Amino acid sequence: MSPPFTPLYIDGAWRPASTGATFQVRNPTSGEVVGTAAAASSKDCADAIRAAAEAFKTWEHTPLSMRRDILLKASEILAAKKDQVVSAAREETATTEDWMWVNYEWPIDQMRDMAAATMLLRGHTGQSVIPGGQVFTHRRAIGVVFSIVPWNAPIILTLRAVAIPIVCGNTVVLKTSEVSPRIQALLVEVLAEAGLPRGVLNCISTSKDDAPARTTEIIAHPVVRKVNFTGSDVVGRIIAREAGKYLKPCVFELGGKAPVVVLDDADIPRAARAITSSALLHSGQICMSTERVIVQRGAAEELLKNLSELFTRIKAGDPDADRAAHIGAMFEPGSTDNAISMLKDAITSGAKLLVGDLKKQGAIMQPHLLVNAKPGMRLWDKETFAPIVVVAVADTVDEAVDLANSSDYSLIASVWTRDVYKAFNVAGRIRAGTNNINGPTVHVETIRENGGLGGSTGYGVFMVEDWTQTRMIVLHPEQEPPYPLTARL
Repeated sequence: MSPPFTPLYIDGAWRPASTGATFQVRNPTSGEVVGTAAAASSKDCADAIRAAAEAFKTWEHTPLSMRRDILLKASEILAAKKDQVVSAAREETATTEDWMWVNYEWPIDQMRDMAAATMLLRGHTGQSVIPGGQVFTHRRAIGVVFSIVPWNAPIILTLRAVAIPIVCGNTVVLKTSEVSPRIQALLVEVLAEAGLPRGVLNCISTSKDDAPARTTEIIAHPVVRKVNFTGSDVVGRIIAREAGKYLKPCVFELGGKAPVVVLDDADIPRAARAITSSALLHSGQICMSTERVIVQRGAAEELLKNLSELFTRIKAGDPDADRAAHIGAMFEPGSTDNAISMLKDAITSGAKLLVGDLKKQGAIMQPHLLVNAKPGMRLWDKETFAPIVVVAVADTVDEAVDLANSSDYSLIASVWTRDVYKAFNVAGRIRAGTNNINGPTVHVETIRENGGLGGSTGYGVFMVEDWTQTRMIVLHPEQEPPYPLTARL
């Protein structure tokens, strides 16, 4: 049986690339081909942009209730496609059972929450500075949005990149990851089945080699008004430069290097379990993954003992073939090579390896835990996107805060202490868009998306305010006032 083929979706129709070009999709664990996908040409990208621009003319003016109902219907449709979601996620991204809820259960709920965002599309009115005048402000859609999504949480991160812009009245050109085109196209299929009009959402996939050229072409197109990208800070900087040529705004969620500060009075066993969960879930391939732990000296011995026991018990492998495996492969063998190189550099610079073997088996590597890491080491300064945690010991709270802030990343953090006043004090001093008190770093609230504060984490959030523009209309008074210059004539 030939592997499944994922076509492009442009102007309401599924179709192959205009050139007939395709690329292979491989399972990260086995390396076997699990699918092929259309490799979009320049013409295909132009067609997708044209369809989105044409659809925007009417979609922007659709009733909010229609947009809401489409998302609610899509939630129901996705709930009926569990087998397809699970199969595609496992084959394309080696998703394990512990991470599957992010690609299935969470998006079902999120679509309902996003449907409610229509209630936020309102304006304000007030008196003008001119006597008798009135001022009206209202939120309006931006236009055509270019969304570039990653592979590591393919359904939820694709949903985030397209649903809120669409609810706000924008139209979207979606570029899937070359790693996971099938599961991301599945979400497009769900939205189409729910009644999303043709052209509102267009989906393209590109080969890895073609991606830079196609991305540059789409960003440069004059009708594309805004760009969002979730991925590495390296690629984010390239996209920012391209968008900057045309002064186009962007929303970026890039790397993470989440710090966890554990104070002397913390619940150490619970903190250790939360750290281990957020560090090793999905083999550390989450932007919110715990990568750095700063522990106050009085709690260091107990925390390191607990973490070492937990890290030793977690096994990486192929969960489909080995029931003892808890976490799966990284997305490609090159990722393990880079992570092991960073580990060896840190050990050479004085870090001590507590758990791990500095080895890999294809794209699989076991959990690693190190102590005595410090700023200046690549392992401290750069995102690993791997099942690795580094620990630093601090004598004082102030030193712990300084170490937590010794990073160019700013997405999320966590503080552990039984003293609520100290918790809020420390959380307020750590530079992160979201800070969790006595909780894991892998955590999202529906009231507001996590977002970075600049630097290697990027900026902007996937919320209504980033996908609308506030416009103002001034109604001048019926009675003509004296206008400068002409009043004297």
